[in-house]
Amino acid sequence: MPHIALILSGCGVFDGSEIHEAVSCLIHLSRAGAEVSCFAPDIQAPVVNHLTGMEEPGQTRSVLVESARIARGKIRPLSELDPAAFDGAVFPGGFGAAKNLCDFAAAGAACEVHPEVERVIKAFHAAGKPVGMCCIAPVLAARVLGKGRGGPGVSVTIGNDAGAAAAIGAMGSTNVEKPVTEAHVDEANAVVTAPAYMYGEAPVHEVYEGIGRMIEGVLARIGAAGKR
Repeated sequence: MPHIALILSGCGVFDGSEIHEAVSCLIHLSRAGAEVSCFAPDIQAPVVNHLTGMEEPGQTRSVLVESARIARGKIRPLSELDPAAFDGAVFPGGFGAAKNLCDFAAAGAACEVHPEVERVIKAFHAAGKPVGMCCIAPVLAARVLGKGRGGPGVSVTIGNDAGAAAAIGAMGSTNVEKPVTEAHVDEANAVVTAPAYMYGEAPVHEVYEGIGRMIEGVLARIGAAGKR
């Protein structure tokens, strides 16, 4: 039974993990017989009112506590994630990935990735273990493993968003345009990505389908460590 780490960034599209995406990941992993453990950084983050779409001035919430809503309480701080104990990792999208796991939402191509997120991505990559990312989360791999940081450069998909694609290029990585129902595999780096709600008007069943392709790609590459 493969053991997958699911890294969350809060709860809700505007300030955390996109819930449809996170649940889609969980369902596909469950259906495939994978064991899943959830993690999130133990940090505070600004709050967005999801009814109005506006930030609530002066308010913060715990990213770990909010992520526990999706994980049904079974979650640990990201600092406790030992990559050696897992076969792969999956990062759902949502603005939390671009605000809490890194600051891409504010800094674009010059973003900084949370140290624990960077540690996890580098460790899985070094071990040849697959990492899946969807929606905006692929910018994490593009930054951490990009040529701009001395990495090999990775190819990912965030769909056809020109601004995000340009930022990925500026990080020394490459965007490969894919429709919402498909995923992209960087075989050399064992990074599997899907656009998901980067296509903001996509029907939820199509988002679910594309995430399924991403999860299939992650699980298919388990056990290939050292063969790259």
